Amino acid sequence: QVQLVESGGGLVQAGDSLRLSCAASGRTFTSYYMGWFRQAPGKEREFVAAIKWSGLRTHYADSVKGRFTISRDNAKNTVYLQMNSLKPEDTAVYYCATSASVDYSGAYYDTTQYAVWGQGTQVTVSS
Repeated sequence: QVQLVESGGGLVQAGDSLRLSCAASGRTFTSYYMGWFRQAPGKEREFVAAIKWSGLRTHYADSVKGRFTISRDNAKNTVYLQMNSLKPEDTAVYYCATSASVDYSGAYYDTTQYAVWGQGTQVTVSS
């Protein structure tokens, strides 16, 4: 069973940058996808970015495209989310998750495709 632990959240000002990390323990496969999602108070959890463990495919939500970059370090079993030009509307709890089915379904944005989730890390962007 894979376990995920996020880190790197914090309080920053608009325009600043943060890098989130998601360390995976347990067995992973190159066909697995890793996703970042976020949930703001009173809102549904939404897709942010996803990457195949092989690194050959990445996907982004329109709201973060050009500002956020997802990457992975296979040697460290870690996925990163580099967030630049942060905005107050990026404030949320950020979760990483892993999926064995996205490679077949193509639904990288669908939370139900992800079976294992981390505990989340808070990102707060002040204006």
